Amino acid sequence: MARTILIIEDEAKIVRTVRLYLEQAGYGVVWATDGTQGLAAFRHEKPALVILDLNLPGQLDGLDVCRTLRRDSNVPIIMLTARTEEADRLIGLELGADDYITKPFSPREVVARVRAVLRRAEQPESPSQIIEASDIRADLQRRAVTVAGVPVEMTANEFDLLVALMRHPGRVYTRAQLLELTQGTTYEGYERTIDQHVKNLRQKIEPDPPQPRYLLTVRSVGYKFTED
Repeated sequence: MARTILIIEDEAKIVRTVRLYLEQAGYGVVWATDGTQGLAAFRHEKPALVILDLNLPGQLDGLDVCRTLRRDSNVPIIMLTARTEEADRLIGLELGADDYITKPFSPREVVARVRAVLRRAEQPESPSQIIEASDIRADLQRRAVTVAGVPVEMTANEFDLLVALMRHPGRVYTRAQLLELTQGTTYEGYERTIDQHVKNLRQKIEPDPPQPRYLLTVRSVGYKFTED
């Protein structure tokens, strides 16, 4: 059965083009033209992934929709943004969006991103593997994290980033390396999204996020995970 993708976008030309390419790739597609319709469609259709435009008409913009979706669900979210919306894009990532695509874009890129995000979110089960460091425990089979025994909700990107760093404590990774490890891509201009994901992770796993204990910044290079 085809997985359903929900597009929340008010530009009909974009919807038609993206829908065509997604359907050719084997996905089912539903769409909505504003935030209110989008949330209703999400509840009714239960899609596997949401493609969400930040600049929506009506009372609910894309950030409002992202915030509501993430409050109720861990469904993967890919944001569509204009190049002038960098600040909003970072807010969207902070709210829990998994990826973003900047307009104008190639519809083939959208399909590739959808596949990559779904692949990370729907990895097949494998024999149970646990990574532990201090009081952080990552279950690779269940894609679940606990901190001091307390479950912590994470997006697919956040989980993959944490696991990549936890596998090799003390090893310093550049942003480009982390982007390749977690998203299978090194799109130029997307490396700074790693900074936002690290910020989100610190809020979830650090006892004192402004003074991180585990996820450390290596100035002018990137990040590393340390057990102490």
